[in-house]
Amino acid sequence: MAEATPLYDTYSRAPLRFERGEGVWLITETGERYLDFGAGVAVTSVGHSNPHVVGALKEQADKVWHLSNIYEIPGQEHLAKRLTDATFADKVFFTNSGAEALECAIKTARRYQFSKGHPERFHIITFEGAFHGRTLATIAAGGQEKYLEGFGPKAPGFDQVAFGDIEAVRAAITDATAGILIEPVQGEGGVRPATSEFMKALRQLCDENGLLLILDEVQTGVGRTGKLFAHEWSGVTPDIMAVAKGIGGGFPLGACLATSEAASGMKAGTHGSTYGGNPLAMAVGSAVLDIILADGFLQQVRDVALVFRQGLASLKDRYPDVIEDIRGEGLLLGIKAAVPSAELLQAIRAAHLLGVPAGDNVIRLLPPLVVTAEEAREGLVRIERAAESIRASKVKKTA
Repeated sequence: MAEATPLYDTYSRAPLRFERGEGVWLITETGERYLDFGAGVAVTSVGHSNPHVVGALKEQADKVWHLSNIYEIPGQEHLAKRLTDATFADKVFFTNSGAEALECAIKTARRYQFSKGHPERFHIITFEGAFHGRTLATIAAGGQEKYLEGFGPKAPGFDQVAFGDIEAVRAAITDATAGILIEPVQGEGGVRPATSEFMKALRQLCDENGLLLILDEVQTGVGRTGKLFAHEWSGVTPDIMAVAKGIGGGFPLGACLATSEAASGMKAGTHGSTYGGNPLAMAVGSAVLDIILADGFLQQVRDVALVFRQGLASLKDRYPDVIEDIRGEGLLLGIKAAVPSAELLQAIRAAHLLGVPAGDNVIRLLPPLVVTAEEAREGLVRIERAAESIRASKVKKTA
């Protein structure tokens, strides 16, 4: 009988123990090498043990780790300026995670309406299949029963509609609506992109009704889709945006970005965080941006993504009994499996490639953004090996 663990039983972990990482590779305690196309669920954006990021962390670690927001933290001003210079935003609040960034975004939208004399406007329209985090507010925003069950009454103020249905959004707007919250590409929900037309229609509805457009770019942001942020593909500008994952390259870091107008209700004392914006996180975040914002980097992401996407499309054509569809944008790609996705994920893992499960029978492929075309092709070889093994297993069963 296995020894009882002192950990909460909240994860179904794969029986793999990684000791170190190098770029797009993870190495187990026994020396086995895995091609990491999960990237800690789109987190290790610039690869494992990136020398520039490691150097920035070590340099800051020798100075000061923590101060709290009682004092000015120069690294916050520096990173916030870089983010606002590169985006629509005028204001930034730093957090430790994506869920915290979403909490800040929701509070910012509600507080905005309150400060404008509309305290009744606190409802946020959200979408079926969404995932916004694991706090009580963000599981209510996501609306998925499997995350809500057993945690008491659902937090009020979230009105969910079908993803992509603009008429349903229009019908859901009431005098109590404060804003609309959407992921430009649903990751956990099965790698489902919103169309540019839908994003533009949401922006128009917000403008017409005095609502704030809130984007969850926790998974899609910081270069993941080949633009700095996914909403740039549609030309739509949000009022508030939640960011995390890739911005820290593996160090816990999130941020809520907003226009000055959207953030105008967030006065001193209305929100806070003990660790948010700590000096270590700021040093790492700035080092990550050094890489992501370098000339030609995002073009390289788009080029490699095209190679990878075309290779996956070829595999879909050759293995329709295993791969039903390929979805996504940039290096946020999904394989919709024609077999149970857990079976395909296990076969991929057996080929020493790592992916991430998602809804709608999909496996997410989220390699570090520094992945090369050669490494992408190596990933395709391993996915083909997995598809072959599943096909062979099916043949054996019917023989």
